[in-house]
This record gives sequence, structure tokens and C-alpha cells, in this order.
Amino acid sequence: MHAFTHEHDQGSGASAATGREPVQALPTEPAVRIGGPRFGLIVSKAVGSAVIRHRVARRLRHICAQVQAELPAEIDIVIRALPGSAAAGSDDLLRQLRTALRKLGLTDRAGSPL
Repeated sequence: MHAFTHEHDQGSGASAATGREPVQALPTEPAVRIGGPRFGLIVSKAVGSAVIRHRVARRLRHICAQVQAELPAEIDIVIRALPGSAAAGSDDLLRQLRTALRKLGLTDRAGSPL
């Protein structure tokens, strides 16, 4: 999982060339966040053809919808599908996702949030 922040280098007063005051830095927290946990999917060409990649992405979206209620609302999760995910069934993908969430400490053994 990666977290990105946008930083702005503030100058030390008005610019000599423009005479304008420097732009204020953006707040570090987003102004609006709607909904629960967010999921990002990365399904590269190594997984297979476009048809297979879309099938894997659909399966992963469906699985993410199943575990969404078990996660804190402020969390962002990025899932990178490996080439083996093309041959894996939905039950296997769900089991692997739940195992990963447990290893990250986001759910307990029963699947409820910590």
C-alpha cells in the first residue's frame, strides 16, 4: 500500500519577479471522503489477455465488495493480481485476500475488524 501526499514548497515572501504572495500549501488531509474503505486493483498484462484481465478484475471487485463491511472506513487497499490469479477460482481469491488482511492486522481470524 502506498500513501501519497502533495507538498508545496513555500517561498520566503513575495516573488521578486511577480510581486505576488506564494501559494499556501494544500492541507495534508483530504477535504472530503465519502464511503467506506477504498480498493485499487492492478491487473497487468502478465496476468493474460484483455479478456482474462477483465475477468480477474471483475472477480476481485466482487470479492472486495464482500469484505468491505469488515474493514475500517478510512483504509485504502491496493491489490496487485499476480499471473496465477487468472487460473484461481473466486473462493481461492477470497481466501487469499482474507489471509492478507489478517496478516496486515486489519481483521481477526473470524473476519471481523480489529
